[in-house]
Amino acid sequence: MRFLSKLTVIALVATTLIGCGGKSSKGSLTGWTSKDKAAAGFSTDKQYKGQKTPPGMVLIEGGTFTMGHVQDDVMFDWNTTPMQQQVRSFYMDEAEVSNQEYIFYLEWLEKVFPKDNENYKYIFEAALPDTLVWRDRLGFNESLTETYLRHPSYANYPVVGISWVQAVEYCKWRTDRVNEKILMDKGVLKNLFNLDTLKVEGKDHFVTDTYLLDPTFLFDGDSTIYKKGLPSKEPRKRGDARSGGRGEFQGRHVKTSDGILMPKFRLPTETEWEFAAKANSENREYNNLAGRKKFPWNGRYTRNKSSKSQGDQLANYKLAKGDYSGVSGWTNDGADITIAIKSYPSNAFGLYDMSGNVAEWVSDVYRPIIDTEANDFNYYRGNVFSKPKIDREGRVVIADYASINYDTLDNGKIVPSDLPGEIMYVPITKRDAFMRNNYEKSYNVDYKDGDIASTRLYDKDEDELEVQPRMYNHPIIPKEIGEGGMRRQIYDDKERRTLVSDKTRVYKGGSWRDREYWLDPAQRRYLPQYSATNYIGFRCAMDRLGPMSNDRRKPYPSKTKK
Repeated sequence: MRFLSKLTVIALVATTLIGCGGKSSKGSLTGWTSKDKAAAGFSTDKQYKGQKTPPGMVLIEGGTFTMGHVQDDVMFDWNTTPMQQQVRSFYMDEAEVSNQEYIFYLEWLEKVFPKDNENYKYIFEAALPDTLVWRDRLGFNESLTETYLRHPSYANYPVVGISWVQAVEYCKWRTDRVNEKILMDKGVLKNLFNLDTLKVEGKDHFVTDTYLLDPTFLFDGDSTIYKKGLPSKEPRKRGDARSGGRGEFQGRHVKTSDGILMPKFRLPTETEWEFAAKANSENREYNNLAGRKKFPWNGRYTRNKSSKSQGDQLANYKLAKGDYSGVSGWTNDGADITIAIKSYPSNAFGLYDMSGNVAEWVSDVYRPIIDTEANDFNYYRGNVFSKPKIDREGRVVIADYASINYDTLDNGKIVPSDLPGEIMYVPITKRDAFMRNNYEKSYNVDYKDGDIASTRLYDKDEDELEVQPRMYNHPIIPKEIGEGGMRRQIYDDKERRTLVSDKTRVYKGGSWRDREYWLDPAQRRYLPQYSATNYIGFRCAMDRLGPMSNDRRKPYPSKTKK
């Protein structure tokens, strides 16, 4: 009987294997396991455990929402018409960039690009905030022009006097500093600021994109700056000598496929900013939203209803004409100008001051109408598609001492186009976009609203026209070059009807000097990208890679019988 039972079990196992075609390979379409790939020198993502939250940021889980206003359009701008939008998940700073964080940026620039070097003459100056934004012709605020940025009393206050151009450059710099710190902590890169043999100056500094392209392009090819790399994917045969002698770099450099380095920091898009500010997740009831929010917090009013802080304002804004803080002894919002970040409760996403304190730059170019007919998924206006610049020998061009080019903004300020060590980019060509159905050219800022296709000359080609048609009659600053190669500062003397142009950027949220109406996250205003004020700051965002949230969905088991 025992012998017959064994035969029965063997027969059942054999029938099962035959029925499902044998044991299936898990997680591979070729039969190669992660161990097999690693042994042969191929890539494997076995060690990757998901994207880490960047320092100072929170995860904003994406979804669908109604973008636009929920109250009367008393300004009659008609530029906040409600519309349905889908937003991808992303990360966002908990609060605005503060003075002390921006001072670190300025000190780094001053150290790496010293002002006494003629090649770097305008780099530090281009990043300086405009502290004179506090001046008023009939106001006594002169002390703020000297103290607000650098005095420790205002260290945790949001930085202001920053143009959109400067905010974008800060985001680029932050990307490099975060990834530089990651590599130093992992021991791949030596601590650059504790070395006696290297002076971190000029081209001797870390740039993420250049490192990922080729680490030897940095630090003038000095390989001793690198300490110990990741284990090499190439199998080492018996008898082979170990790569690198004592004190030399061993292993391999970090790649994008390792998932170690952070994606790029950037300004949030207008759609992302509004989605994050509204935080509709707290109004959710199953898969529906219970009403529409007027403010980043729940409720119809701006005062705190909790017993501990009852009556206090939930944001820093202008309460009434001549009233910025309330009556002495009962400071409703606790501030006459700006106030330290995180001084008010956060919204449901964990974001502070999404209304009040300072308004914030977003990435988008301003247009009166958001064209959801063209796109209702992660909407953004401002794309200029580019590619790395290649020299005649087929090599990627890296900016060095002799390659620092400067641009002169419309307000006369001189800014660098590329910093030493950065990859230089150029617009894509018609050949690059040939036969594509998702884009046709590099410059898409004015797509369907200012380009030739949106004018009466829609049937013409850009190359056929001597003068490009203009949809918006905005000011044009004459580009007259004066003595010393500097642009002469001349006002546009033509009659103009609008400030809207391809260099006009959106800013969102109310500020310390705005009335309650502007606290609505849907409201949108604009200024030229080179302008700065005492009521506009910024915060950074970053793409979320992979799943929308940290609650990962596991693969469902197959219903097919094995």
